[in-house]
Amino acid sequence: MKTIIYVDGYNLFYGCLKHSQDKWLDIQKLLFQRIVRAQDPTSDLVCIKFFTANIHAKIATHGQDAMIAQQSYHRALKALYPSTVKIIKGYYSLERARLLEYRQPPDKSRRVDVWRLEEKETDVNMALEAYRDALKEGVDQQVFVSNDTDLAPVVKALKEDLGGQLQLGVIFPIRDPKSSNGHRPGNKSLSEFADWTRHHITDVELSQSHLPDQIPTRKKPIRKPDYW
Repeated sequence: MKTIIYVDGYNLFYGCLKHSQDKWLDIQKLLFQRIVRAQDPTSDLVCIKFFTANIHAKIATHGQDAMIAQQSYHRALKALYPSTVKIIKGYYSLERARLLEYRQPPDKSRRVDVWRLEEKETDVNMALEAYRDALKEGVDQQVFVSNDTDLAPVVKALKEDLGGQLQLGVIFPIRDPKSSNGHRPGNKSLSEFADWTRHHITDVELSQSHLPDQIPTRKKPIRKPDYW
């Protein structure tokens, strides 16, 4: 079963990786080998499309080191899986905004200045890539790794338009609720239109799916960031 996996990098990071030791994650080993293949052993990977955006060093906790770490991670994925992992980038928008001060009941006259950081283009990029891929020959299954309700319309459209030809899967990029606190539950509107759903990713699956600490290249090897 020819399979394409679509990964919302923002959702994956905040649902599974932030404040963990699993950031140096081998997404192909985790998502395809451990989860999709377990769901259907006949699955054959076409590619993994990883949707992300370059971080802003000036607002990252680790500043420039965070930007370099992210770049190293993307290079590592492409070096290890040059024919299957495709990184598709949107961008972060950082803008000053005046938002309502938190109080009950809301008072429109009470506002505060904040920095508003938003990831742009990920949802639309995923939707366009998925629908275009679905129209091509040779794709039997699409798997979405996201917990974002904005993707529900495209999953619904694929099910309605191509449900007889295409199997749809959803993996919620959240840790097992029994072992973690503070993660929002899986989005029912996504799984409603899927043929199968994986409701969480286990701590063991994450810890056993790391990239090698050092990945050789024709030049300098790519090394796991020290603080990761």
